[in-house]
Formats: sequence, structure tokens, C-alpha cells
Amino acid sequence: MWYSDKWKDYELIDCSSGERLERWGEQILIRPDPQVIWDTPKRDSRWRQADARYLRSSTGGGAWDKRDVPQSWQIRYGELTFNVKPMNFKHTGIFPEQAANWDWAMEKIRSAGRPVSVLNLFAYTGAATVAALKAGASVCHVDAARGMVAWARENAASSGVADRNVRWIVDDCVKFVEREIRRGHKYDAIIMDPPSYGRGPGGEVWKLETSLMPFVRLCAGVLSDEPLFVLINSYTTGLSASTIGYVAETAFAGRGGHAESRELGLPVTATGLCLPCGAACRMEF
Repeated sequence: MWYSDKWKDYELIDCSSGERLERWGEQILIRPDPQVIWDTPKRDSRWRQADARYLRSSTGGGAWDKRDVPQSWQIRYGELTFNVKPMNFKHTGIFPEQAANWDWAMEKIRSAGRPVSVLNLFAYTGAATVAALKAGASVCHVDAARGMVAWARENAASSGVADRNVRWIVDDCVKFVEREIRRGHKYDAIIMDPPSYGRGPGGEVWKLETSLMPFVRLCAGVLSDEPLFVLINSYTTGLSASTIGYVAETAFAGRGGHAESRELGLPVTATGLCLPCGAACRMEF
């Protein structure tokens, strides 16, 4: 497992009975997590004194029960600064377990010894974009949600990299990659965090189990002749880390790369154990 244990502004304090108890800077949040199927005792007093708790509705969705939580606040990870905002669907705009991947990507970019161009697909609020920019890469950031791209630009500004070589693209990722292939544009590294389910601009259904393989194969068409890496993330519980690795090895066969796939995780302060938080495949060339 790759786990993110270098955080100072984030802490997974405890997890039990389908919920996480987390510290985001000075704010204590409780959020649901379907992976937490155990019911260990909730002894920490912050379970009862949290600043906000996300409560699921029996009819679907849910809402935050807040005390006095700001609309947004900042947290730092090393040299990166992010803007945290509790969202309607339990998320905060940051997946802290991805820090292990940010560290890895930054090291790969910095040690390349040459200019590196990165394509970040399904790029969300841009944590990986900010990390790549901070490491010195040029980045093309693509997400279909205009609000998420605006948030990513805020994170870039907060981290002091808004003036770096970056393109902010609001577009469907499949359509964008198809156009980049026609334009002959290439990238040295590709990062993608595709959703489990979604719909394209023309109503096309995206389901990770059936859409990932053809999409990754499509992305092979924008990988440069001297590729550096491909990073694929997945939060779909039905897909194992090994499956994602097999997809990458197959899609980029003949390029000389090697894929390593593992679960991502966060250390839990209360137990000393590690909470699994999805999977990732790192392919190096």
C-alpha cells in the first residue's frame, strides 16, 4: 500500500461504524466512508464535539450539520497550499491519500532533467496540477465542471504557481483527448482520476468498468515519444489495483514501460492501522 503519512494539516483521527473523524487544519469533520465496516468504540471526545458532520439522507444524498465552520479555509502539504470547502456531497475538494502520488510525481518531474509536459484529466480541484507545476512541469488541466476548474485556479494561486505554464480547459475529457490526437499534441506524462460513473455532453454514459480500458488506450495516442510516466487513480471498489495495472500495461504495450499498482491509504491515529482509500497505478518509462 502507498500511504500518505507526511501530513501536518490533515489527520485521520479515527474511523468507525461507517464514518471518519478527521482534522482539516483546525476544523474537525465527520464524514461517511463505506469502507469503514468495523464498529470499534468511539472514545475520542472529538466524535461528540466535531465542527461539522455530514449526514446521509434515507432518500439519497445528504447535508452537513455544521456548528461554526467557515465556507472555506486553507491547509498546507509541504510547499503546496489548498483551499478546503465542505461540499454538498460530503467532499472537501481534497483527497489527502493522494499526497503519496503528489510526492512521487514531483520527484519524477524534478529528476527528469528536461522540460516535462503533463496532461491532467478529470483533474477536479487541481491538487495534482499544482504539484506538477510546483515541480517545474507545464500542465494542461482538463475537467468538465467549470466550478472545479475555477477552484483549481484558486489552489494554483494559493500555492504561488498561477503564473506558471498551465492551460485550464473546461471540456469532456474523452472529446478533448480525441481532439488533441487530431491536432498532434503530445504529453510526457498523463495523470487521470476518472469517475466511477458519469455522463458526457451528449448524454454518453461513462461507467469505469467498461469505459476505462478504451479511454486509457485512447490516451496512448497523446503520449510523447519520450514518455516519463502515467498515473491512473480509481475509487471504484469493484476494480482492484492489479486490474488497473493490467489495463495500463495492455494500453501502453510496446512503449517499454513498467506498471506498479497498489492501494492508497491513510494512517489512522487511534489504531495505528491504515485505512484503504482507493487504488492507483504508476507506470514509468
